[in-house]
Amino acid sequence: MQMTRGGQVAVAGVVMLAVTAGTSPATASHAAQEPSGLGQYHAQDVDWHDCALGPDDPTGQKLDDAGAQCADLTVPLDYTDPGGRTLTVAISRLRAADPAHRVGPLLLNNGGPGGPSLDMPLTVGAAMGEVAKKYDLIGLDPRFVGRSTPLDCGWDIGSTVFSAGKGRTGFKHSVARQRDLAKRCRETNAEVLPYASTRNTARDMDVVRAALGAQRISYLGYSYGTYLGQVYTELFPGRTDRMVLDGVLDPDRYSQTLLADSTEANEQALHAWAAWTAARHDTYALGRTADAVLTTVRRIQQAAAERPLRVGDFRVDEHFVPLVYFSGLGSDLDKPRAALATATRTLAHAADGQHVEPGAGLSELLAAMTTKAGSQQGSAQAAILCGDVATERGTESYWRDIQANREKHPFAAPLSYNITACEFWDRPAEAPTVVDNDVPALLVNATGDTRSTYAGARQVREQWSRSRLVTLPGAKQHGIYGEYGNSCADTHVNAYLADGRLPGHDVSCRA
Repeated sequence: MQMTRGGQVAVAGVVMLAVTAGTSPATASHAAQEPSGLGQYHAQDVDWHDCALGPDDPTGQKLDDAGAQCADLTVPLDYTDPGGRTLTVAISRLRAADPAHRVGPLLLNNGGPGGPSLDMPLTVGAAMGEVAKKYDLIGLDPRFVGRSTPLDCGWDIGSTVFSAGKGRTGFKHSVARQRDLAKRCRETNAEVLPYASTRNTARDMDVVRAALGAQRISYLGYSYGTYLGQVYTELFPGRTDRMVLDGVLDPDRYSQTLLADSTEANEQALHAWAAWTAARHDTYALGRTADAVLTTVRRIQQAAAERPLRVGDFRVDEHFVPLVYFSGLGSDLDKPRAALATATRTLAHAADGQHVEPGAGLSELLAAMTTKAGSQQGSAQAAILCGDVATERGTESYWRDIQANREKHPFAAPLSYNITACEFWDRPAEAPTVVDNDVPALLVNATGDTRSTYAGARQVREQWSRSRLVTLPGAKQHGIYGEYGNSCADTHVNAYLADGRLPGHDVSCRA
């Protein structure tokens, strides 16, 4: 959902009944048998081809240059009606360069919900080094995402995640906007919305497994992808080999306000960024102390509440200014912190009424958040999350939560507790998956993770007693492996992927 690798917010960005007859939706956890009628999908021929769709497709060209191939697999829209309407899911493959020691396919998911993952073999392969030669690295765009059969509600913005703003008027505006977003999805995609869910994505993964001719798959998932991996183990027990879950999401906390648990972590990350920026006042001129930098941020927010800021061709109001910061606080590395400081300087000039043009990074972010350019990914993100857990709580419950937490967390609470389109969504066709198994996996998490909190990782570690947890104390980072440059964490992940042996005990790496 709002959770993707490297800390970027996924702004852009149900199945029905049980897998097998006679199994209730909430307890379909250990149904290992194949649903009837799926043989045609499991046995389908995989037509591998070049990945580039044309000269203006840099992602496809990079995959081709690396020697990868792509394919479109057919899956049923509704797994209870395998003879009915179908979808395509797009996959990529970077084949094992050491077939004599080949382990099998390693499926990859970048998070989200709604995060495209087709290009992941390139980045993950680089992190794996020599170990990558043992695997077929499989990128997968989940149903309705990226190059798979799309879902687009025709929104004029790209995210259902935004702040409630300063007061009651802003919150009422949030309610009206979220109701409209849900209405547009229902009007444009009513026939497919019930089939957008994590459980169906997991079922699609198993079609991929079968079509690749594998008895079991290995899996690497980041952020929301850790939840998807856990759901897969419930629906298809015994079909996973080596599992790495990075930025671990506790399935018991997966809800339409799943960012609420990260409120404290984001507030702390904002203060830590302010201190970093203050130490570089000569570069960014935002204040020589952390308090002074935070005063600048509050001034920007106040100006946006009075009138949307003009940033090039964009208009940025009090609902989306905090989302700029939320997006930038997924990492405490210098590069993303510098990008956020540069964006803040631009916003501060806009707040002063100056003409400003956003840099490339800020322009891309604002386009994805505040314009129709982000509609497809944002629509898929909302459809999957709401298709999993939509519940009618009552609009006032969100306002009460915001107010109860606003004083202690003035930046994060109005965003993380705000109402979402799920309040106005049709109820899910299946109950959320109850993850109650115990799977050996390598879990990776920073204690200051601003998306998937460390408490959630600890909870999954307790649930999965045969797993091991690699911890980075003090790091404010979402997505560690291959992202943070921590040799300790990367070495433990690669060692596990190389030989399938988990560490003898939990590991703490210096950040």
